Amino acid sequence: MKELLNNQISVAYFSMEIGINPDIPTYSGGLGILAGDTIRSAADLKVPVVAVTLLYRKGYYYQKLDINGWQQEEPVEWLPEDHLQKVPARASVTIEGREVVLCAWKFEMIGVSGFKVPVYFLDANLPENSEWDRHLTDSLYGGDPHYRLCQEVILGIGGIRMLQELGYVNLERYHMNEGHAALLGLELLDREAAKHKRNYITKDDIEPVRKKCVFTTHTPVPAGHDQFPMDLVKQVLGPREEFDNLKEVFCHGNLLNMTYLALNLSHFINGVAKKHGEISKDLFAKYRIDYITNGVHINTWMSKPFKELLNGYIPGWETDNFALRYALNIPGDSIWNAHQKAKEQLIDYVNHETNDGLGLNIFTIGFARRVAAYKRPYLIFSDLNRLKSIAAKAGTFQIIFAGKAHPNDQQGKEIIKHIIQVRNELKDFVKVIFLENYDMELGGLITSGVDLWLNTPHPPMEASGTSGMKAALNGVPSLSILDGWWIEGCIEGITGWAIGDKENINKDSFSDTSDALQLYDKLENQILPLFYNQRDRWIDVMRHAIAMNGSFFNTQRMLQQYVLKAYFS
Repeated sequence: MKELLNNQISVAYFSMEIGINPDIPTYSGGLGILAGDTIRSAADLKVPVVAVTLLYRKGYYYQKLDINGWQQEEPVEWLPEDHLQKVPARASVTIEGREVVLCAWKFEMIGVSGFKVPVYFLDANLPENSEWDRHLTDSLYGGDPHYRLCQEVILGIGGIRMLQELGYVNLERYHMNEGHAALLGLELLDREAAKHKRNYITKDDIEPVRKKCVFTTHTPVPAGHDQFPMDLVKQVLGPREEFDNLKEVFCHGNLLNMTYLALNLSHFINGVAKKHGEISKDLFAKYRIDYITNGVHINTWMSKPFKELLNGYIPGWETDNFALRYALNIPGDSIWNAHQKAKEQLIDYVNHETNDGLGLNIFTIGFARRVAAYKRPYLIFSDLNRLKSIAAKAGTFQIIFAGKAHPNDQQGKEIIKHIIQVRNELKDFVKVIFLENYDMELGGLITSGVDLWLNTPHPPMEASGTSGMKAALNGVPSLSILDGWWIEGCIEGITGWAIGDKENINKDSFSDTSDALQLYDKLENQILPLFYNQRDRWIDVMRHAIAMNGSFFNTQRMLQQYVLKAYFS
């Protein structure tokens, strides 16, 4: 059986963004890509899941850099009907006393065996709605808190109602991927009250709802959680007795904090890496918090040359990702040749786009992710003279950057501009490339084609991170700050290299200066000499990155843990 009937599906997965493919630009970064990879693995594993998100008709912007390196945002023109199937069902939510009618567009994620997982994109752009309401599902992370709250009403409350209209009547679990969907809990509470012939919620309704809900938090700092003034909440949702009578559920510091609402209404709560789980326990001390370390969908992020290699040496790896551990038995020359083919594709693309003349045999460093200050993409440029010296002494290298800053993040835009300026200063010593309009396709090209993956977040800001996982399964080791997943994935000199040491992970001893010095020392004294002078040992690191990290840090293992711990426990 390739497809379940709607009433046979038991898990609903809600996410503000889901990265399906580059042609459906309804994702901005790691959260959406993780959601897409989760759904892909659900289809592979035949997990009875349905997913809900919003249809962003304006997409997430197209990035262009002006002559000075300043980011410009251009709207993305895309037609949902070219990629999705519109379904006849309608649902509605009440916003500021108005009925806002919603339709849905369907995408079917097809797994390796042909099993299908439906993904529904909610859309408010209907003639029944007012002009303002029609634009509520236009922009991802756009607008002010009022606009954002209205979107979260559509996702959480509208999502539950749409699933009901579509015939998903036997759902047993509701998984909130971040707090954006937390208002689904309010809708479930209303439904629980209605079962008992009440039009108001009581404490008795909370436990039955908690048993149904699962919450994954991705944010390691308090400032990163959505919260709204209660006056705005009452304006949008209307006055409700529960906001006063059940303040312990709905209010935190006189605000509707979506994270706390999700925490209060979930029976299983998890962080997205071991360290992040520990941080979340400290941040939300009164809640029982587990962790399930993130992963990536191997069949999506592995390059074609490596897939062909694995098909010959590890048949069945697509259905059993843990089999990648047998990559330890693949001959070094075969691994090197597969990587060189992927690298050639990247270098050809870069040279076509930039005409910068990157070399295939030159050591290539990659850094591609959302541009934000805490990720510190500028760290490698802390001492330009040291960089020039390393290139002269240890071996030349080139660096490829890509990433988008949020349209309202001026600091992120300044960082991109700084990289462009540094590129000009280093041009005679180290080639620095910044590729425009980072998306899934470009991300896959970079993670599979560079020789080293660089990751320099400010601890403990990286909840997990997944780009280094994508690199690892392509035989690309990481040089990374010990934060997020890398604390679990780093075996020094075996799967990659750490900036910092595990003994000091819990100490506030990180600084740009000390981290940059360690970065330079590892690059000059260990990494470049190994690459240029000890090729067999370098290939051994590549082999272990695939076998040890690729076999574990994938969404197949991750989803199996959700199934055991959260969905059907």
